[in-house]
Amino acid sequence: MFSKACEYGIKATLYIAEQALKSDKKTGVKDIAKEIGSPEAFTAKILQILTRNKIIFSAKGPSGGFYIPKKDLEKIKLSAIVKAIDGDQVYRDCGLGLSQCNEDKPCPVHDKFKLIRDELANMLTQTSLLELATGLNSGLTFLKR
Repeated sequence: MFSKACEYGIKATLYIAEQALKSDKKTGVKDIAKEIGSPEAFTAKILQILTRNKIIFSAKGPSGGFYIPKKDLEKIKLSAIVKAIDGDQVYRDCGLGLSQCNEDKPCPVHDKFKLIRDELANMLTQTSLLELATGLNSGLTFLKR
């Protein structure tokens, strides 16, 4: 449902959020790529997109890296990450990939898939980084196998 870039973007943001809960420390691209199982160059491009969209922040220098202020973790929703990387197509695309699927000319799965898209949109707009990072921090959830 999401592009590979979006999957890595969500994982990277969650990893950075988990670090914010643990120690407020900044994290480098090498560590992020390693922890989420993503190629380093690809991760760097994704982090640039997330920084440009003010979802994460970066600082240069010896103690630099990527970070999210702890106070922002509740405000940032998964929908912001998805929109920054994949746009809002996930809320409009046809379940069968047809270009002309709509209410007037629906595909065979249109009505059922619309319900799934609506539920996905709801989950993405309601779920905060704080909620998910708390699960990671407590060991109840994980980013890697």
